[in-house]
Amino acid sequence: MIHITDYIKENTGNSPLFVCGDSLKVLEQIPNDSIDCVVTSPPYYMKREYLGGGIGLEKTYQDYIESLLKITAEVYRVLKLTGSFWLNIGDSYKNKQLLNIPHRMAIRMQDEQKWILRNTVIWDKMKGTMSNSKDSLGSEYEPIFHFVKKKSGYYYDSDAVRKKPREAQVKNGAVVSATGVSGVRYKRKIELSTELTEEQRKNAYKALDQVLDRLQKGELADFRMVIKGANQRVTNGNTTRLSGRAKELEEKGFYFLFYNPKGSMISDVWQIIPEDTQGRKLHFAPYPEDLVKTPIVLTCPENGIVLDPFAGTGTTNYVAAMLNRRSIGVDLSSEYLDMAQERCGIFGYINRGEVERYE
Repeated sequence: MIHITDYIKENTGNSPLFVCGDSLKVLEQIPNDSIDCVVTSPPYYMKREYLGGGIGLEKTYQDYIESLLKITAEVYRVLKLTGSFWLNIGDSYKNKQLLNIPHRMAIRMQDEQKWILRNTVIWDKMKGTMSNSKDSLGSEYEPIFHFVKKKSGYYYDSDAVRKKPREAQVKNGAVVSATGVSGVRYKRKIELSTELTEEQRKNAYKALDQVLDRLQKGELADFRMVIKGANQRVTNGNTTRLSGRAKELEEKGFYFLFYNPKGSMISDVWQIIPEDTQGRKLHFAPYPEDLVKTPIVLTCPENGIVLDPFAGTGTTNYVAAMLNRRSIGVDLSSEYLDMAQERCGIFGYINRGEVERYE
């Protein structure tokens, strides 16, 4: 039987390895700095009783958070310095009060475990849950936190998730950007500005011609030019004490915002409909596949290892294999892992379909 340490050391293709046992105990078997990416969604507090029990059934939400912090501490240890940790947690009510569990958890991870929070993604489910409440709004979103271990230099393939850019064109001999902005318009703004010095005006014309040349050559997809005295909104505010752009505008008289020719980055709001749970006999909260794809292609290199310490029926592992990444899935329920094995069988079986177990 291939054990976790053997799986990590050996290149076994993209077939997932599934391990049955308590997540904390299994994590303790994983070597330091060996995992490229962790994507998981632990059981929510007092929402459902999953097969095998485990986290989520603590007496208080404080105990629940303490249980999760033990897991995230181990995740920090096993994650590579270049790795990423994507954590989805839902919230719960008690005594008609929202407990704010996700953010309590995130803050403690930052303050006590040295995690660096790079983004809070809003998962917009695009449909509300059934609610009979007459004095509170329905819930249609959950947060997904993106944590890293260092401020820069972690693996991040932004080109893999960019939106396809529109292209610049030449109309009537003039270069027009992807959003319809022409050099003629900006030259007129430079001409009419009453706040530019003559030297600033001269430099603005010259810089604009250079940008238009780059645009025509295809080096840029789009741009925006902010000109002093042209009644335009300054990026990040008008105060030079807080905004570097405002300071640049004051000193130079203009600045540019350039758009990547490969397209713009996706935002931190992801509109993904949850999977239909009707007809599912075992697992009540299956992870949507689309929710897992972006974290993996964005922050895990090909042939890298993805870990899900609450694998359930193996969505993270299935998507990882589909994207040519190796993966380890851990769950307390052998029934869920049997389903995960069957689901991922098209990618081959590790240990002939058997599941390694940690009692």
